[in-house]
Amino acid sequence: MRQKSQDAAAGGTARLQQAQTLALRPVTVTWPSATPVLEPTAVPARRRIPPVRPAAGLLLVILTVQALLSLRLVWSNTAFQDEALYLWAGRLEWQHLLHGTPLPDLAAYFSGAPVVYPPLGAAAAAVGGLAGARILSLAFMLGATCLLWATTTRLFGTRAAFFACGSWAVLGPTQRLGAFATYDAMSLFLLALATWCAVRAGRRRAYARWLLAAAAAALLANAAKYASVIFDPVVVAVAGLAACPRPGGKRAAARWTVVLTYLAAGATALLLIAGHSYELGIDATTLSRAVGQQSPVEVATMSWQWIGVVLVAAVAGVGLSLIGSDRRVSHTLLLCTLVAAVLLVPAEQARIHTITSLDKHVAFGAWFGAVAAGYAVDRLISLTPWLAVRTMLAAGGAVLLVPVAAVGAAQASQLFGWPNATSFVQTLRPLAKHDPGPMLVETSSVPEFYLSGIPWQRWSNTYSITTPSGHSVGYSTRSITDFGQPAVYRGYIKRGYFALVALNFTGGPPAIDLELASLLRHDPGYRAVASGPYGAAKYIIWERVRRRYEGRSGK
Repeated sequence: MRQKSQDAAAGGTARLQQAQTLALRPVTVTWPSATPVLEPTAVPARRRIPPVRPAAGLLLVILTVQALLSLRLVWSNTAFQDEALYLWAGRLEWQHLLHGTPLPDLAAYFSGAPVVYPPLGAAAAAVGGLAGARILSLAFMLGATCLLWATTTRLFGTRAAFFACGSWAVLGPTQRLGAFATYDAMSLFLLALATWCAVRAGRRRAYARWLLAAAAAALLANAAKYASVIFDPVVVAVAGLAACPRPGGKRAAARWTVVLTYLAAGATALLLIAGHSYELGIDATTLSRAVGQQSPVEVATMSWQWIGVVLVAAVAGVGLSLIGSDRRVSHTLLLCTLVAAVLLVPAEQARIHTITSLDKHVAFGAWFGAVAAGYAVDRLISLTPWLAVRTMLAAGGAVLLVPVAAVGAAQASQLFGWPNATSFVQTLRPLAKHDPGPMLVETSSVPEFYLSGIPWQRWSNTYSITTPSGHSVGYSTRSITDFGQPAVYRGYIKRGYFALVALNFTGGPPAIDLELASLLRHDPGYRAVASGPYGAAKYIIWERVRRRYEGRSGK
């Protein structure tokens, strides 16, 4: 009996414990392989929306300011020659892809692969016109700013990232590229992506996939804009230096070897696939670029005006990295690499004595230099032991970005000051539709973009003459990017080949313009039918007298 009483008591105790267990709230087991266990009576907890972190708010402010500064330029002028050329080429690429229409040999004279950015830009233009293509560039530039934030944060912290992005986003070249429908913004974004991937690979044991992603992004950036290859060594250097001081020099060297192997293999494969036309374009536009007339001092002066503030801060960062007890050799080497990246473009364009596209190119180096600039401001603030002083320095640094943004806005507006082509295009449109014959237009890319229904075989310019079969003649035998041979143009004009000739005296050597204009004025087979302002210059349009050259224009 006593045993039965004990068993009954034990059973009652067990049932009581079971009932208490069922009434308990959810219990989460804490060992690694377990998952949360919910009891039958548990009520699921409400999902909470994660709060916006202050860092994300600061980045959002920078992106908003950058977007507003670039958006004011989007509708400020008609298409620039380069914008019109790439968007027109992208339209032809889509027609070729969808309908099999023939293409001109774009790869032979483009400074970027015509199959990379132009179709993407043309798709944006098909949706939103020129403004749509420019807003696409703005999206790329905002993405580059986000990657600058992520890269600097991983290397030097959030405060450094704020000043890095703040100083770069308000530069004049940055504002200009955010409203400029060319491959530059896309290529810069891809280089930024490659650098971020290289930094992410820095201290990870499984780094191969990140370095593969970095190499792929760099190669795509190079394909979009051939000249961007000058920054590939910077990406390679960052991939190794970001791994120091841990896991150490040997593993950093391993990362250099891996990323160099990926880049070399990818570049070789792309060149083998591309073919002769791409080789010709790379050589003519990048490797054997024509030497200009500007002195190195002029190149350095203009570069200083656009990105001098970032360069000064970046150099200061190198000096500040040598101060304090936590100084690291790896940081100093990385900062020196970033400063060198700022100087790459000015040094190269000073070597070939040209300022052509200098304002666009220096923005690439400024992106790298902004990382060092952000470190400099952060380091200067952190050296102060008093919290109040650190707060004042941080606020003062943020305030100093305002005049930098004002100067950058003025520079960007000036860079958008090319001649407005509205009057010229409106005048040329009915004339081009009236006579379906070939046309010689000095800056042909602009009307080619706006007069989208005209076949490309009708357009000739002062670089080359396009025959009805689509072949090019009259171009310089020294370089395909040089202006055409005047003697060939004289022969075609005397034969009455062109139904229309339009010169604006801004897109070519004055000697060619003046010679062709003089020839047309004294040729009874042509008559001037329209003229008007083209910026500070004046355009003149001549029309062929059909009764004299009827039946002979295509010979």
